[in-house]
Amino acid sequence: MKRQRTRLDVELFRQGLFPSREAARRAVMAGWVRVDGQLLDKPGTPVVIDVPVELVRSPSRYVSRGGLKLERALQEFDVSLNGKRILDVGASTGGFTDCALQFGADFVYAVDVGYGQLAWKLRSDPRVMVLERTNFRHISAELLNPPPEIAVMDVSFISIRLLLDRLKTVLTQPADLISLIKPQFEAGRGRVGKGGIVRDPQVHMEVLLDIIEFAANLELECKGITVSPITGGDGNIEFLVWWHWPGATGCDLTGSLSLWRERVRQVVLEAWRELKGCEVEM
Repeated sequence: MKRQRTRLDVELFRQGLFPSREAARRAVMAGWVRVDGQLLDKPGTPVVIDVPVELVRSPSRYVSRGGLKLERALQEFDVSLNGKRILDVGASTGGFTDCALQFGADFVYAVDVGYGQLAWKLRSDPRVMVLERTNFRHISAELLNPPPEIAVMDVSFISIRLLLDRLKTVLTQPADLISLIKPQFEAGRGRVGKGGIVRDPQVHMEVLLDIIEFAANLELECKGITVSPITGGDGNIEFLVWWHWPGATGCDLTGSLSLWRERVRQVVLEAWRELKGCEVEM
């Protein structure tokens, strides 16, 4: 008798391994699921019902996988969120917000241009102010009162270059920023491959150096850079950068780019090794 088959993401949800089919889909695309010893990365892959499944990584303890990205930054960078007011730009489901709270944040302003995406546990948390349908580029500083001390950012379909200067108008002085860098939205159409994937490590390096230099011209000092522990939902390699803004005291960042060139190169090499399993030359 032929055994019934279904989609992999549907089966993962049916077995109770993930809280939703969407969570299962993202886990598969992130390379977390192995069936019969084979790593599967396509959610629609047909599998037999009740097939034994091995999770390479446990489901996230955050409301979305984005929390794992911020967690990596907080583990590697010398930034403490404990007792701080946080601004989450591009909150979406709330992975960064959830992570910030679990790392001791006192309060989070969750800003997103969308509506109805933030997880209910965060929406109902008195430590979170939900600012939906809010374009951060046009936000009123009066909404963020008292002002946030640290910003975290995860945005799509827009370059962070368009947001960095605006951040300085709503943060305390001094302040810190941890931002996810998505090269596919920073590189320019001519350097992004089919399906919106950046497949050239040299482009990754150029994007990161360009952004560090751009931010330096805004008196944002790069203090750290690392690779996201998981790829984006589309398979793109992503990075995390920590900037410090000293405020009105200002700072001389002349020549800072040269100091970061080798570190950026090493991070890009590490990213390809960790997330794509290959060695590249640059």
